[in-house]
Amino acid sequence: GGLPRGRVVEIYGPESSGKTTLTLQVIAEMQKLGGTAAFIDAEHALDVQYAAKLGVNVPELLISQPDTGEQALEITDALVRSGSIDMIVIDSVAALVPKAEIEGEMGDSLPGLQARLMSQELRKLTGTIKKTNCMVIFINQIRMKIGVMFGNPETTTGGNALKFYSSVRLDIRRIGSIKKNDKVIGSETRVKVVKNKVSPPFREAVF
Repeated sequence: GGLPRGRVVEIYGPESSGKTTLTLQVIAEMQKLGGTAAFIDAEHALDVQYAAKLGVNVPELLISQPDTGEQALEITDALVRSGSIDMIVIDSVAALVPKAEIEGEMGDSLPGLQARLMSQELRKLTGTIKKTNCMVIFINQIRMKIGVMFGNPETTTGGNALKFYSSVRLDIRRIGSIKKNDKVIGSETRVKVVKNKVSPPFREAVF
């Protein structure tokens, strides 16, 4: 198993499915191997005590809380270019709101702005990531497409660029609770490899 370096990885799933937990566990493993990790907290929701419980060395973790989508992706680009970071987690694509949208009037409809931002930045990033062997993980949420009668109504935020540029896409779901003496002590989680350019896709793991 494991995740590939020098690639873009997308981890997506419904709310509270364990996406951030999984990435924090990957950060902890990377740190154990002597690597340096960064966490771009666009959601402004990182719980450092929880991260520490999962084995993350928080003082060694670079944490950034950007204000706009552009800023988040510029910081990511700068960190990748530095060549001194082994992995970067961006939490989450939905929170990468373009500056124009934040500064715009309420009710201003700016469709496609985020998708365009993602597309431009990912095109730049993928080349640099390959050169510096950094792994970049994007956490993404699932939305429901309105009015879909046939096929899967689920879609991820941020347009199609991430689907295209990701080498690995993981679909993560909570499928049950783990109980001990009738008390819930954990979640049973299923991770499905939806796309894998590095080895065969469509494998599943439950933990």
